[in-house]
This record gives sequence, structure tokens and C-alpha cells, in this order.
Amino acid sequence: MSRATTLFAAGLGLTGLLLTATSALAYDAALVQPATVTAHAQASRITSPQEAFGHAVGADYHLVNYTQWEAYLKTLAGQSDRMKLVEIGKSSEGRTQYIAIVSTPQNLANLDRYQEIARRLAKAEGVTEEEARAMSAEGKAVVWIDGGLHSTETVPPQALIAAVHEWLTAEDPEALRVLNDTIILFAPLNPDGMELVSNWYMRNADPLKREFASIPVLYQKYVGHDNNRDYYLSAMAETTNVNRQFFREWFPQIIYNHHQTAPAGTVVFMPPFRDPFNYNYDPLVMGTLSEVGAAMHSRLIEEGKPGSTMRSGASYSTWNNGMERSITYFHNAVGLLTEITGHPTPSQISLIPQNQLARNDLPMPVAPQTWHFAQSIEYSQSINRAVLNYASRNKDRLLFNIWRMGQNAIDKGNTDTWRITPTGVEALVEAAGENANGRRGVDPALYEQVLRDPARRDPRGYVIPADQADLPNAVAFLNSLIKTGVDVDRATRAFTVGGKTYPAGSYVVKTAQAYRPHVLDMFEPQDHPHDLQYPGGPPALPYDATGYTLALQMGVKFDRILDGFEAPTERVADVMAPPPGKIDGSGRAGWLIDHAPVNGYILSNRLLKAGVPVFWQEGETRAGRATLAPGALWIPASDAARPIVEAAVRDLGLNAHAAARAPGGDRIALKPVRVGLVDRYGGSMASGWTRFMLEQFEYPFEVVYPQRLDAGDLARDFDVLVFASDMIPADLSATAQRDQPEPETIPAEYRSWLGNITADKTVPQIDAFVRGGGSVVTIGSAHRLAAAMGAQVEDVLRAEDGKPLASTDFFIPGAILKTEVDNRQPLAFGAPAQMNVFFNRNAGFRHAGEGAPIARYPEQVSVSSGWAIGPQKLSGADAVLDLPHGDGRLIVLGPDVVNRAQARSSVRLLFNALFYGPAISAEE
Repeated sequence: MSRATTLFAAGLGLTGLLLTATSALAYDAALVQPATVTAHAQASRITSPQEAFGHAVGADYHLVNYTQWEAYLKTLAGQSDRMKLVEIGKSSEGRTQYIAIVSTPQNLANLDRYQEIARRLAKAEGVTEEEARAMSAEGKAVVWIDGGLHSTETVPPQALIAAVHEWLTAEDPEALRVLNDTIILFAPLNPDGMELVSNWYMRNADPLKREFASIPVLYQKYVGHDNNRDYYLSAMAETTNVNRQFFREWFPQIIYNHHQTAPAGTVVFMPPFRDPFNYNYDPLVMGTLSEVGAAMHSRLIEEGKPGSTMRSGASYSTWNNGMERSITYFHNAVGLLTEITGHPTPSQISLIPQNQLARNDLPMPVAPQTWHFAQSIEYSQSINRAVLNYASRNKDRLLFNIWRMGQNAIDKGNTDTWRITPTGVEALVEAAGENANGRRGVDPALYEQVLRDPARRDPRGYVIPADQADLPNAVAFLNSLIKTGVDVDRATRAFTVGGKTYPAGSYVVKTAQAYRPHVLDMFEPQDHPHDLQYPGGPPALPYDATGYTLALQMGVKFDRILDGFEAPTERVADVMAPPPGKIDGSGRAGWLIDHAPVNGYILSNRLLKAGVPVFWQEGETRAGRATLAPGALWIPASDAARPIVEAAVRDLGLNAHAAARAPGGDRIALKPVRVGLVDRYGGSMASGWTRFMLEQFEYPFEVVYPQRLDAGDLARDFDVLVFASDMIPADLSATAQRDQPEPETIPAEYRSWLGNITADKTVPQIDAFVRGGGSVVTIGSAHRLAAAMGAQVEDVLRAEDGKPLASTDFFIPGAILKTEVDNRQPLAFGAPAQMNVFFNRNAGFRHAGEGAPIARYPEQVSVSSGWAIGPQKLSGADAVLDLPHGDGRLIVLGPDVVNRAQARSSVRLLFNALFYGPAISAEE
């Protein structure tokens, strides 16, 4: 493709078409005359990667680690007047995260002004169209380019090194124009993972033996690959650092997240993406993304670099909000993802017959060949150039359009609006009856009658009452919103909306704000389309969860306000601590605390650690004028207990009643628990998320590996063993287990982590542990362990032949379902009577035992958010089982009650189980 065609594809239109390659370069040069003065001097004094590391970036069999990269960044910052190095926070392991801000010296001298322009345009509030156009002309496009989020994807972090050096030394007219028009934020995303993977690869002196497939731990301290599913919750330190730059500091209009690996038989996947399209965000986001994608593909083709694919070339979609590049869509920015091939050890481009025929989604196929690391680095640099050239050529449009989308959102939040969702279209088809499939369309009056039904209006805002049972949990939810740039207000006094009065301290989130798409996506159910491979066929696999509404997963109580309203509020400036609780009553016998707030588990662990008795009241309990539901904490008064209780009231937002006498009724005495969290060599993401939650709620635990389980005598060290959702494979035979390195090939300190959970060696030891009085808790698909131990676990989602139901009959690929909970039972203490749970290819159980179900799916299964085929297969099924097994207990939690630390409503089932099993065993 010609240079002129590329310019047209990048958005220059007719002007670009009239430029030849030569005249385009002259045009570039004319635009950047002021910036060329220092170019030669600039390039001559910049240390090259070769000089810094002793090899070129992209040299086969070499990886730079983060320590080296950090030192090089500091060197470059001291040498170049095009770069400013800024610390943005610490990683989970305490390393410093940076952004390298690259532009012209003149732009760097005015960063505060350009940052303020970016902020005002992105937030849009109070900015007129005339002001927006003036600021767009004055401002600079802000482009974020990163690498290394997934550290075993080694091309992106190494390519980032090459990119920073390139843009500090480039002197060509295009580069100088780009530097003049843009501010580039280069960001290493995962310092800890880069250090781990690079060091592991380089530890072998023999280059031919270098590999990183055998790293012993996850490449992010807790969650590994799931660090790219954390962006709306923002639980990880690294995610929070990045979100702050995106939505509270720099507000980039383009965010480019480099990844690998490419689909087989290609070099790189690039935008645009396949459907489904999320109906919450502004369509201008996708229009602009398609423009940038065209520029990226055209650039590679123009340079003779084949093998780029898009849309149907891979499964990446734009539905789920949790990824780095996708959360940007809900914030009016263009999020780019590329997935490139490459490895420091030379690899192969495979021959896939269907990928040798050019098509719209693979316009220039690549021949099979040996592929070198440097080739991937070169592709990455070309793609960066395409993106930055687009940003330069379209600077004013990018800046103005982010304002336009923000203003669109504010305007929609101030009037009646209706999002058209798949369910709405289904209702329209039903209303049209037999005319729905006609070529001439249906009665236009149905548009207003069905799609604009007043009851289907979008909310103008949400009120989160301060008097809900677990206000600290609601504050944690609001903090996730604040971390992602959402404006949250707090009521300064009581107010009334729609006939309901809310107390002072309640929170208001209005939709009349620039990030309205994100607000809606966090409060409202996701209505995913019924996406089949063909009519009547199996489902098309979604890229990730189809339903994930954070407010529902966290169990936050809120009211949807459909009409415009005002309230006496003040803006919350930053993330909040829970509002202090209070102690009522003047008794001296002890304290009663409701079981509903999840922060109560932190208090329980602190008390037990200090040797202070803690009890659960089995029945309802009077606390002054209030009646507490079953499970209330009773803490007898003591000098040791008082400061711990008072600190929890002050810092954790718990309310306590100082009782004059001990409450009557039966109670369960808690005991300090020795928790074993089962993990494996290489790390389990589900176990990692569970570990994170145990740490957050201050549970004492030890990570346990299969060799320790196989050794038996587990009661010596543990009271309860926890198996996360991905820890038990469907086939527990020794021959079906995942490959692991030979012990002699890894350092001695990791060899005890090797091994697999097997039916013949591991299960008998776990069975003996439980029969001897221990407890086992399984989460999600780990219920297979209980079945392997011979427990009464019958999965209702199995066909008569014992195989899973066909996906055409039952398919729930990550959705939120409603359960009915008997919260009078200890495992469900503190839970609401109806609780949302995250279901992701999990199980439902036929009721086992004589007691009432603890949590079950209702007869009419209710999908609260997401997509489900055949949910009625779960009708009446148990979601939780409490099974006596010998002298111990098997507690089977069917849904994923942790789900990437988002499921703070259902996680109390896990927390209760950790205390309950050992406590009951001790009583018995």
C-alpha cells in the first residue's frame, strides 16, 4: 500500500491522498521545524540499549530484567530533555512503578497545562463546546503505550525498552511531528513479573536451555494473568497505580496495551475486535478504534510486514469491562490490544492452511518460517509509529471527541434515556409477532411502545443508603468507582428522593458525568446477547465473563433513581476509610456485633490472635432496642478485648452494643484456625485470589503443596484445608496431570512445591484428615474432590451418562445468579436471604442429608446479570453443601464465592466455613 493510501486510512482524507511519499515527508518537515534544532545533539548523547545491556533489545536468547530496565530509565532521564521519569506507585512486591513521559522539551516544560487540558476535556463538566475546541487546538494528544502486564509475554516489555530509546533519539520528520503533537506515556506494567521471568530465563548459562515455562510462581504476586481482569475492581496495587494515571491524572485519549501471543499462522492480532458490542459506551469510541486499527494494519502492509489479523482472527471482543484496554471504552478513550508472536528463543510461524488465503480479517498472510525475537520488536515499533502518527494527524479530533463523548454522557444523565439491549430487542420482536421476520420491518409505533417504555428508563443516579447492614462493604465498592475516576458524592444531611428519606452520610452517584458508561456497567445488569455460532447451534464462546455487575457481586444496597433529583451533597475527594461505627449501651459484660458486615471477620481474627474468646450466637439476640440476626458476635469484656473492639469500631466501621449481661441462647465458640490454602507449582490464579482475600481479612494461613498433602498426618499442622476453584482437575489420575519440570532443573528451594493432587496418593490422605476431625472447604469446580472422597455430591448438571450437559442445553460462562439462603444456619450467618453468586461453569447439587438447604437456586432460576442457556437445569438445586464425613466436615461451596475478589457478598460463605468446621469439630 502506498504512503498516500496509508495517510488516508489514518484519517487525513483527501488531503492525505494528494500527498506523495516524498511530499508527505516534506509536509512533516514543515510542520516540525521548531523541534529539529536539538535533534542531532539529542541523539548523540543517549546511551543505547547495546551500551546499557551488552546486547541489542530483541537479541535472541536474551532478556533484560526490571532492575536493569529501571537503571536504564534513570540513565535516559538524566541524558534526554525529551523525557521526564515519574514514579506512579509501588508494585505488590514493593518495586517502583514508573511512567516515562516523552515529548519535545517545549511540551515537557508545559506539562501541567497540557495535563489540565486533558483532564478538563475528559471530564467535560463545565466546558462549553467553544472552550473545548479552543483547548483541543491548544492541547496535545496523550497516548499511553505499555508493555509487560503478562510477564511471560516477553515481547511487550522488551519492545518498550526499544520504543523509549527510539523516541528519545529519532530525528526523522514524522517522529519530530509526533513529538510536537503528542505526549507519550511509556509504562512498564509489571515490575515484579519482569524481574521474575527475565531472571528465570537467563539463569542458564547455555542459551539453548533457557526457558521460562517452568517459573515456580505466578508472575504477579497474587493473581498472575488475572492482573488483566482487575481493572474495574482495582484490587491490585499495580492496577490502582495505572488507573490513577488513566482516569485521575493524565486521561489519555489512546491507551495501547501490548500483549502476545498471536493466533496460529499469523504474526499479530490487532483491532478492530469481534462482537458483541457493549451497549453502555459511546459509539464514537468504536468508530475511532476502527480508524486507529486501520492505520495499524495499513502501516504494516505498507512496510511489507505480513501476518496481521483482526476481528474473526481471534476471540477478543469489547464486551467485558475488566481488562486494561476495555475499561477505557467505558471512559470514552480508545483502548488498543495487540497480540504478537515471538520468544527470545527462536520460534516458528506455523502453516495454517486457511490462513494462507487473504481475506478482510487477514489481508496479507505470512509464510511459515523461523521467527526471531528482533522481528517482533520491529513489528511492535512499527505499530507504535502507526498509533502515534494517527494521534498526531488527528490530535484536535481526539481531544475534542473525548470532550464530546463526556458531554454526551452528561447530557444523557440529565434527561430520560433508554439503552437498547438484547432483551429489549427480544421484547420488540415478540410485540411484532408474525411480522417480526418480514423484510419491510415492523410497526414503527412499537419503537416508542417497547423500546421507550417509561419503566425501562435509564437511571439518573443511584443512592447508597448509609443505614444498610454493611456500610463498610458499600464504601469498598465506592472506592473501586473512585479509583476508576467516577464522581461520588456524600450527603451532608438527610434528604428525600421519590418519597424515601435517606440519612446523612448516604452516598450519591449520578449518571450525569463523563464516565456514565462505567457507572451504568457497575450498577446495572449486563444483558449479553444470545450469541450462537449459527441458528440453533452451540454458543459462541465469550472472551470472558458475560455478567459481572460489581454492585451485585459485592452485595451493595442501592436505589435506582429514574427521575432527576437533587441532594445536599459534597464531592468525595479520594478513596475513603469506612465511616467510624459507634458503641451504644453502657454495659460492662461484653459486646454484641452484627454478623452482616464482612469486616467483622477481621475483628474476629484479631481477637483470636490475641487469645480473646469470640462466640457466634445461634439464634436471634437482643442488643438494646435492636434484634440481631443469628450469628451475632458475642465478645466477653476483658482488658485484652476492649482496645481491639474499640479499634474495630473506629477503623473498620463496625457498630457494637455494650451489653450489661451475657446474652442467652446457644452459641458457637470460635477457635484460632490453622488454615492450609492448597496451591501448586507455578501457581493457581484462583488460589492466589483466595490468598489475597485471606490476607485482607487477616486469616492466618499456610500455603500447602501436593507433596505435603501426600505425606499425610495433616491434622498436625491444619484444622481446615481450602481448595480454590481451579485446583481439582476433572481427571485425578496420575497420568492426566499437568507437566512439571524435573526437580534437578530447578533451584532446590522450589522442589517441595512439585507434584499433583491425585486420586491414588492425595485423596486418601485428605479423606483421613477429614474423617479424623478436620475440615475441607471446596470452592467452585473443586467440588470434584468431595465426590472423589465418596461424599454425597450429585451434580444436577450431568447427563444420564455422567458427562456434562451439552452447551446447547446448559451454558453459563460467567454470570450472576440469585440464590435463596437460610441465614439461620452457621455457614450462612450474615448473608442476605437472597444472595447473588458468580457462576462460571460450576455445579448445582441434589440435596444431600436431612437438614434444610443452606443456599439453593430458586425453582424459577433468576439470572441477575449476564448470559445463560438452560438456567432452569439448576431449579431447586443446592448451591452449598455441609456434609459430615467421619468426625470432620466437607463444606462444598458450589459457585465461585471469591471470583477475583469481587464476590464480597458470597465470600462470607468461605469465611464462615473456615471458622465453623473447626469449631463444630471441637464441640463434638
